[in-house]
This record gives sequence, structure tokens and C-alpha cells, in this order.
Amino acid sequence: MQRAVVAILLLAVAAGLLGAWIVLRRLAFFAHAVGTATFPGLVVAGPWGLTPPLAALGAGLGFAALLARLTRRGATSSDAATGLLLTGALALGAVLASDVYRSGAGVDRLLFGTLLGLGDGDLWLAGAVALAAVAATAALARTWLATGFDPAGAPALGIHAQRGDWLLLALLAATVVAVLPAVGALLVSTLLVVPAATARLVTGSLGALLPTAVALAAAEGFAGLLLAYHLDLPPGPAIAIVGGAGFALAALASAPRQRRAAGVAA
Repeated sequence: MQRAVVAILLLAVAAGLLGAWIVLRRLAFFAHAVGTATFPGLVVAGPWGLTPPLAALGAGLGFAALLARLTRRGATSSDAATGLLLTGALALGAVLASDVYRSGAGVDRLLFGTLLGLGDGDLWLAGAVALAAVAATAALARTWLATGFDPAGAPALGIHAQRGDWLLLALLAATVVAVLPAVGALLVSTLLVVPAATARLVTGSLGALLPTAVALAAAEGFAGLLLAYHLDLPPGPAIAIVGGAGFALAALASAPRQRRAAGVAA
């Protein structure tokens, strides 16, 4: 439990900061898809003698490369290509796990994580991505903000939009790999998207969004961990339930304010 709490606090820093940019840049579906796309890599990691983080990173980068190729000429929309590749990756992982390598019950850990069974390497990786997320946000916040809201005008401000985008996606891939042992391939969005999306509903500025997303990721992770401990539930799904409930409450609470804002705009 102590190791799990430390992991949640470290992951909350990286997931909260990067999650805020993911939500602002409308990359939530992509983040979820990258997490799911690592499933085949995790299945073959043991039989092929690879470390799980390396196999997951390779699968995630392969997914991103295929997505870029499918959408390069504009024949396939980004959402359609992402959904197609996500389904293919999940199906491939299921076939490998059931018919090729006979992973059995291990599939549950790959899909939903094992927060109570993390090792020292998992904690070091979580700490590394937390430091990287803090440093990148401090150095690239202006770049990510400009390219997110006005990509056409970013070059006029002396901002290298493409370089900033690649760094954001690289950090996203590394954070996904760090989150996988805790919540699994299917529940990456539990830490990377849900807290930031909730924070977006209750904050009105970037300065408030970033710390609120980090605080919510930590609070929801800790509350889900306690819920799992006392009710004998798997921690990953328990955190997802807490995060979903928090988002629903924030959406209900912010609805009157959004209606008033819409009326003023009209």
C-alpha cells in the first residue's frame, strides 16, 4: 500500500500536467489509443525476453507511426484511423495472449494493471516522467499553448510548432508506459484524461488548470486505492470509478455556469 501511494503521487504529477495539455489539444482519444496499442507489446515482452516498458514503448511508437502514415494524405480522418488501429491492436493482443503465448490470468494484469504489485523500477520510471513533465511544462508551456490555440500564427511568434508537438507526443508515450503497470492498457485514460477533463470543468485559466489536474489525479488515485483496499476491489477499476464519479459531479455543478455563459454569448 505504501509503495502504491508513492506511485500514485508520482504518476499524478506527470499525468496531471500532461493530461491538461492533452485535454486542451483534444488528444484524449489518441492518449487512450496509445495505451491500448501497447497491449500486444506487453503480451510478447516475456516470451521475447524484453522488458515490459521497452516492449510497450515500441508498440506505442509503432502505433503512432502507422497513424501518421494513414492520415498523411488526408484520405482517412484521424479519428477513423485511430479507432481502426486501436481495434486492431486490441484484437492482436487478445489473439497473442490466448492462442499463441497462453498468457491466461496474466491478461488481467496487462489490461487493468497491478498497482499493489509495483517494483522499484516502476517507481523510478514514475519519478523520471514526473520530473520530465515538470521540466517540459516549464520550458514549453508557451509553445504548447500557442500551437494549441493558434497553430497558424505560432511561427510568427518565433515558435517551432512541429518540434513542440513531437516533444509533447514523446512525453505522452513515456508517461503512458509509466502508467501501464499501475492501471493497465485499457485504463490509461483514468489518470491521463479524466482528472484533467474534470479540472477543465471547474477552472477558468491555464494557471489554475495545471495544479488542479495534478491535485485531482492524486486525490482520485488515493481515494480509489483506499476503496479497493477496504472493498477488496482491483485498484485500477476502483480509481476509474472514483474519477468517473468526480467528473459527473463536476459536470452537474458547472452546468448552470455554462448555460449562463452561453446565454451571454448569444
